[in-house]
This record gives sequence, structure tokens and C-alpha cells, in this order.
Amino acid sequence: MAEAKIEIKVGAVAFSGEGEGKWLSEQLDKVLEKIPELANVAPADAGGETGGAALGAGTGQAGTPTASGTLANFLKSKHATTNQRIKFLATAVWLTDVKKKDSLTTNDVSQAIKDAKQTPLRNPSQGLNDNVKQGYCHKNGKQFYVTDEGRTALGA
Repeated sequence: MAEAKIEIKVGAVAFSGEGEGKWLSEQLDKVLEKIPELANVAPADAGGETGGAALGAGTGQAGTPTASGTLANFLKSKHATTNQRIKFLATAVWLTDVKKKDSLTTNDVSQAIKDAKQTPLRNPSQGLNDNVKQGYCHKNGKQFYVTDEGRTALGA
């Protein structure tokens, strides 16, 4: 029989398997049935920095945490506590979804982080510019908004 390989990540839980195709398919079905539960599992190490390439990996699926709740919890769920660009983007998404703000300023993002008693951004303007370069945010005068690409990359 042919060997098959699969790797899937939902939230903080990863599944990888290798073996005969039929058996592997059965195991995958078991994992897929549990996705709603698995998506709510807190990450073991939320302090690690997520690189840009892995930003959207395994996110955007059913059961992925949304921007509800506190900013601190949202940042942890998106692994956005240390990487400045991702932290900026995640905060902007949270403000858009929870505070219902369509247009934001860098001051809005900085103030939300401060109000949530999170470590401040070193350079909020640079965070915005980096997200604009990636296509994750779009400037509109002195304000900006998060693009669909930014939401997809964040998994929101």
C-alpha cells in the first residue's frame, strides 16, 4: 500500500500522521470531528514570536477564536504578544470588530494596548507601515483600515 502523510494545525493543537492512506483518513476524520473543541485549547507557549510566513497557517478555519472578549485574550489567541507588526494588526482587528471602528489611527491602537495593560508597541507608526507594505492595512489620510488580506493573514 502507498504511504500517505498529512499535517494539520487548529489553534494550538497540531496533528501529523504518516501511514497507509485508509488508516490515515480514518484518523483525520476523528481529528476533524473534534475541531470545535480543539480550537478552544489555549496555546502552551503564547510568548513565542510568529514569523510572517506562518502568520496565517492553520487559521481562518471553523472554530478559530474571534475578536470577542478582552484585547489581552485576543492577542494571546493570535500569538501576537511579542511580534510588533502582528500585535499592531491584531489590535486593529480587535478595535474594528469589538469597538466597531471602521477607521483607526496609530493612537487608537496604542491607547487600546495601554488600556489593556499590555506591553506597549516600540514604534506604532512602523507597525502600521510594515502592515501597509504587506497589504494588511490601507492608509486613508491620517487614518487606516485593515484589509481583507490582513484579516485572512491573522486568521480573523
